[in-house]
Amino acid sequence: MQKILILTGGASGIGRGILERAIATGWTCAVLDLPGDALDTLATSSPADLVMAFGVDITDQDAIESAIDEIAKKYGRIDALVNCAGIGQNVAFKDTTPEQFRKMLDVNVVGAFIVSQAAIRHMEGGAVVNITSVSGIQGSVGRVAYGTSKGAVNMMTRIMAVELAPASIRVNAIAPGPVDTPMAQKWHDQKTRNDWVSRVPLARYGTIDEIASMTMILLDNEVSSYVNGQVIAVDGGFTVSGLMAK
Repeated sequence: MQKILILTGGASGIGRGILERAIATGWTCAVLDLPGDALDTLATSSPADLVMAFGVDITDQDAIESAIDEIAKKYGRIDALVNCAGIGQNVAFKDTTPEQFRKMLDVNVVGAFIVSQAAIRHMEGGAVVNITSVSGIQGSVGRVAYGTSKGAVNMMTRIMAVELAPASIRVNAIAPGPVDTPMAQKWHDQKTRNDWVSRVPLARYGTIDEIASMTMILLDNEVSSYVNGQVIAVDGGFTVSGLMAK
């Protein structure tokens, strides 16, 4: 039977990796992402029978509800949702403006809330996976807005898991550590990379495919059928490391 996945932020980075892995494992995917070159490329390069692309802002409730209603009408149901869309910044607490803080919460928290609420109306069982961050678990410099937003999504994950369990909808989160995305390759200088790796017991960045693989595990209603309400750090051990041997 055809499995229908809604994926936000699927046009690039971790989201694109999740999309590719999902298609390879038999999912039909509806990608919700901002209009632009990345989404256009995705729409023209993906199999039309396996990928639908919607250029929408996840904070636009009317646009999101319209897109998700269209998806549900076409396929008759929605089996899973991955909330991967989000924004980030690295600004010290004292320099973060209220406008920056509000924007981060609006996109990363309210956006995931809007999409989730619209999607579950069309789900009878299934799974939701929220992509958060180790910054929502550990305190890190420059992450007051970003870390707060991801911490909020971690808590939203737990509450959704409790409330949606009677409908047989499992909700979990993946908190990636440092991942070698195109954005990280562009913005992380050598010092930044060294700082991260020095705190990761596996002594390397993760890969996009490692995040995508865990996502597929959590979407699988046989493999992870009793996993619910968890925030799983895919981080090489970053969140549990203490004193490490050199």
